[in-house]
Amino acid sequence: MIAFALRLAVSGGRQAVARLLTITAATAVGVGLLLSTLAAVNAVGAANDRVLWANSGAKSRTESRTESPIESRTESGTGSAAVDPLWWRDHTPEYYDGHELLLVEVAATGPTSPVPPGLSKLPAAGEYYASPALATLLRERPADQLSDRFPGHLAGEVGKAALASPDSLVMVSGQDPAALAARPGARQVTTIATALPPNCEADCPGTGVRGDAMTLILSVVAGALLFPVVIFIGTATRLSAATREQRYAAMRLVGATPRQITLIAAAESTVAAVAGTALGFGLFLVLRPLVAGVPFTGERFFVDDLTLTLPQGPAVLLGVPVAAAVAARLALRRVTVSPLGVTRRTTPKPPSAWRVAPLLAGLAELAWFVGRRPHTTNGQTAAYLTGFLVVMFGLVIAGPWLTMAVARLVAARTSRPATLIAVRRLADDPRAGFRSVAGLILALFVTTATVAIIGTIDTNRGVLGGDPETRVAVEHGARPGDPVMAGALPERFLAELRAVPGFRAVAVAHANPDRLAHDPDTPPDWPEASLVTCADLAQAPVVGHCAPGAAVAAVEPFGFLSLTSQAAKEWPTAPVTAEAVDRLPVLSLYVTTDGTTAAKERVRTLLSRTFPDQHARMVQDWASSQQKQLAGWRQLADVVLLTTLPIAGCSLAVSVVAGLSDRRRPFAMLRLTGAPLRMLRVVIGLESALPLLVVSAIAIGTGFGAAAMFLKSQMAYDLVSPGAVYFGLVLLGLASSLGIIASTLPLLKRITGPEAARNG
Repeated sequence: MIAFALRLAVSGGRQAVARLLTITAATAVGVGLLLSTLAAVNAVGAANDRVLWANSGAKSRTESRTESPIESRTESGTGSAAVDPLWWRDHTPEYYDGHELLLVEVAATGPTSPVPPGLSKLPAAGEYYASPALATLLRERPADQLSDRFPGHLAGEVGKAALASPDSLVMVSGQDPAALAARPGARQVTTIATALPPNCEADCPGTGVRGDAMTLILSVVAGALLFPVVIFIGTATRLSAATREQRYAAMRLVGATPRQITLIAAAESTVAAVAGTALGFGLFLVLRPLVAGVPFTGERFFVDDLTLTLPQGPAVLLGVPVAAAVAARLALRRVTVSPLGVTRRTTPKPPSAWRVAPLLAGLAELAWFVGRRPHTTNGQTAAYLTGFLVVMFGLVIAGPWLTMAVARLVAARTSRPATLIAVRRLADDPRAGFRSVAGLILALFVTTATVAIIGTIDTNRGVLGGDPETRVAVEHGARPGDPVMAGALPERFLAELRAVPGFRAVAVAHANPDRLAHDPDTPPDWPEASLVTCADLAQAPVVGHCAPGAAVAAVEPFGFLSLTSQAAKEWPTAPVTAEAVDRLPVLSLYVTTDGTTAAKERVRTLLSRTFPDQHARMVQDWASSQQKQLAGWRQLADVVLLTTLPIAGCSLAVSVVAGLSDRRRPFAMLRLTGAPLRMLRVVIGLESALPLLVVSAIAIGTGFGAAAMFLKSQMAYDLVSPGAVYFGLVLLGLASSLGIIASTLPLLKRITGPEAARNG
């Protein structure tokens, strides 16, 4: 019976072969996208696991409360073993041109000191190992912009086992044990971390990207990509459905059992699904290098990380053909009930209003979480992912009822023959009318929600890039717990600083031991304000200014690190003389430049070399990780747009052609009775355009509503209207869809000739 079914699958001529090829192609695209998404989720986890070693010196809050000062420097929170301790100090954050650089300083105390992954041995004092990306930068960039920060010489490269990405900038620097032991933040470790410490006291250096958040994002993207693909597969499966139903009905009349018909229908679609699944695995292998090169998480993946787990591959390999068989069974279920079911063309039962319930339920679920955001990422995944998927499912379920309601409304207000024929057919069989545009409706919903969410986030966080006035400066100073600088800056250092090409000015912030003139608007748990002479503050007007006649101002502790210009800010006057302030310890320096990368990195290098226990920061560093995250989300939005719209267009074209093919005999009869070809073309156009335009408007509104509720719940942002690009894209998509419908109309003349009426 299966062999007979396979022979039937290709015995229908070009139409049968075209149907099988279309199903195969649609399945291949769906499987390729699904496997790529699963592999990307796995790659995030693999990348995070490889950077756990960087937490070897991290200290948990529990440790900080229970350990004595001596114990905290002699025993790591990551475990102990009978080996020579390894002095460990992570000098983070360190940056170059907006890219984070992980710098770990180590010093062995004996031959059995533990070695981090990616290294063949520990670097000796005066040596360092660098990741391939960092080694390339060290070779290509001028020494005074980067390599002068790191005393010693390159002894080798850090291997992949310690890197999250080919773009990772990582350095392990060898130090003298006695010298490193005296540095702030140094600890002794006896094992290399393989897990995150509980409740890191500060941001752990080896956390990688947020895998749970990326899983949520990629899961939503997977749903957004796969829904149109599934609809495309279902549309392709129904190609020549009328012809096949008549064939199966004839087989029932000559004695075939329902079980045999079910087996034949399932085998016909399953063979295409099996071929499409195999091609999908091949497509996944082709897509791997492309997916690895897209910085979804801010950095590229290693291609080898894009792999499938053991359950995932077999599940897709077996699940897709089974799903195709079930879909074929449901699509042709009428024939298995009665052999006369096809010839008795009764009007299908109209859809009821309950079909709107899933759509409303999905929107209600998203609305319920406004002000009730789950505290855990798993809870957020369950809340928002479920809500968006239910809304997409609800649009598909509600589409036929909405199509019927609009068709009946139009039918009651028109008297033109072509319009009446079109809307009466839509009212009688709204499922068939909506089916042709379902893929595009989902694509519009996904496009609207994606663009609205990312556009709003970008608008609210776009300031993270900093104002032009703040992007020209380098701030170098102590973090909480770091030692402060000397009381007076060395003259040699000031001379070297002023000699840097592109240097403009320097302002000095001093310690404020007596909390003088603390800004009343500053939170009470913040550190004391810095004291800055008005002469220095005039060198950095972007930070603010003094009151008239004042000599010293009290600047809030993070005033030098503001992302936006504070030129209008007048800082409180401190009751101390400028001479007295100059004798106080230096907390930080604020150096302004001409804004070029070369000038800023030369200043950073000089500051890092002169004051190695402090940290140099710029505005682009402060926002680097979040900007990379935004860039990754924009990449995902582009992928969704560039994938869903073409697939939806293909689904629309296939559906319209299938409808023409299945109804060629009725149209041929109309032509024989005198109906002009132009009127029939209007009928076909209206049958596709009416549900397209009406339900598109509902899908777009639903997309904006779902995005607004998600943004308000998750980030407390108000929805920001997309720009002209989005509306232009929507209009282009709708115009293209109408063009696709129009491009199929010339087929009507060829397939509705007199022979179609005779042979139908």
